[in-house]
Amino acid sequence: MRLDGRLLVVFDGTCALCNRMVRWFLRRDRLDRLRFTASGSAEVAALLARHKIGIPELEAGPNTILVVRDCGEAAECVLVRSDAVLALLGELPQPWPSVAAALCWIPRPLRDLGYRLVARWRYRIWGRLESCPLPAPEERVKFL
Repeated sequence: MRLDGRLLVVFDGTCALCNRMVRWFLRRDRLDRLRFTASGSAEVAALLARHKIGIPELEAGPNTILVVRDCGEAAECVLVRSDAVLALLGELPQPWPSVAAALCWIPRPLRDLGYRLVARWRYRIWGRLESCPLPAPEERVKFL
């Protein structure tokens, strides 16, 4: 799967927080730099296998967002947790790249600790959806 330089965002389709986050990025992606897919797709399973990322954890829903840079190319790379979020912010119009640059000053272990705490409590706070919601017709081009 080739995305012409766009980032691929792999998210938990049944997580209410994750779906809100996807909507937030969709509204701000005016430069058309992002594509989205839910973690349950066959393409995601192949991607995870290529990068030796544990598939069993996906049965209960992934505990992290995945961002794939150069998807389908030799230089393909998968970012997780706070690095994934910073990469996404960097693709949006200003002021978001500046926010990402400022957050980079926080050491990764601290950023990831905050990320893990939110991931651990996300279902309890924001809830779980029965199924992955369908995107609006004008947004479908951004989903795989």
